Amino acid sequence: MNSDPLFYTIIAILVLQFFIETFLEYLNSKHYSDPIPQDLKDVFDEEEYKKSQAYKRTNYRFGLFSSTFSIVLTLGFLVFGGFGWVDGIARSLSENPIVVALVFFGIIMIGSDIVTTPFSYYRTFVIEEKFGFNKSTRTLFFFDKIKGWVMTILLGGGMLALVIWFFQWAGANFWIYAWGLVAVFSIFLNLFYSKLIVPLFNKQTPLSPGSLKDKIEAYAQQVGFELKNIYVIDGSKRSTKANAYFSGFGKEKRVTLYDTLIKDLSEEEIVAVLAHEVGHYKRKHILFNLSASLLLTGITLFVLSIFINNPELSLAIGVSQPSFHAALIGFGILYSPISEITSLIMNNMSRKFEYQADDYAKITFGAQPLISSLKKLSNNSLSNLTPHPAYVFMHYSHPTLVDRIKNLKN
Repeated sequence: MNSDPLFYTIIAILVLQFFIETFLEYLNSKHYSDPIPQDLKDVFDEEEYKKSQAYKRTNYRFGLFSSTFSIVLTLGFLVFGGFGWVDGIARSLSENPIVVALVFFGIIMIGSDIVTTPFSYYRTFVIEEKFGFNKSTRTLFFFDKIKGWVMTILLGGGMLALVIWFFQWAGANFWIYAWGLVAVFSIFLNLFYSKLIVPLFNKQTPLSPGSLKDKIEAYAQQVGFELKNIYVIDGSKRSTKANAYFSGFGKEKRVTLYDTLIKDLSEEEIVAVLAHEVGHYKRKHILFNLSASLLLTGITLFVLSIFINNPELSLAIGVSQPSFHAALIGFGILYSPISEITSLIMNNMSRKFEYQADDYAKITFGAQPLISSLKKLSNNSLSNLTPHPAYVFMHYSHPTLVDRIKNLKN
């Protein structure tokens, strides 16, 4: 067994994170049967609430099983030299550091996905099917997997290759160029995600002329929001759950409505949801989140540049020959507690932004249509109406439904 002190630190971090997460899930599960808050009495009737509770408990038990399997597999991989074994395979195929790194990560990521595929299959075709959410076919499920692998290989592999090349060329200063690469890629993705990535998985069509489009355009004109791109996405081919999102900047900005959203909500409620999304844009939340993400990425890359040449990072995960790719794995685990802290801060900011976007929708369109839309969406997804405060603090990027409604009524 690895005797490196960093090895035991990595084991301790993984185990501690697992127990903290398991404890939070346990606390949350104890609130599943709480009475529905007074403001939410009309979200579920008695039968629907029982179904919601059953859905939450089923997901809790399944999540506990899958997370336990994951931590046991990860610890076993570390303890029995799995990373060293994969590194040996990669080095037997090439001496080029970039090729070795690509093969190393390719084996780990695709291997991990294959091992966990039965869990996602069970969640989709047993749990989601049982509670009436799943609309996906098995063919679609596996095609999505293959497409995901291809995208990971092309995009993830391409970026990794460039980062390692930067490291070979610029040494410790590689982080500056890697940061620039991530910044360009992130901005490009924000601008063209809906045009380039979404069509690989879903069909998007412009919203047909009619009263809904007229109301959306009238609202956009009223608040001075230039909006020429309104699309409907066929989310119903995978799930009955509804959503809407805003993407892009400038001329590339667009609103995408799930067909399930159009089916489940009234036109007034859909415009209210849109008003909330416009609020995010008007309050510059999208720009803030992108800037904050890039700043955090830069800080992470800078810290990585300080430690990447330390052979102890590679040795800590059981790789005998120090390398960039092995050190990257070790650093990622050791840095994860800091990532958890930054995630808490970002979630806290996100919850504040949701209140601000709700306030914008309330002022520019109306509180009641947004309230009724939020209730319908919660009903249709069997949402947890009584989450534990600690779980909300650690994981929620949105305020709870009861808190959002109280805010909208004030």
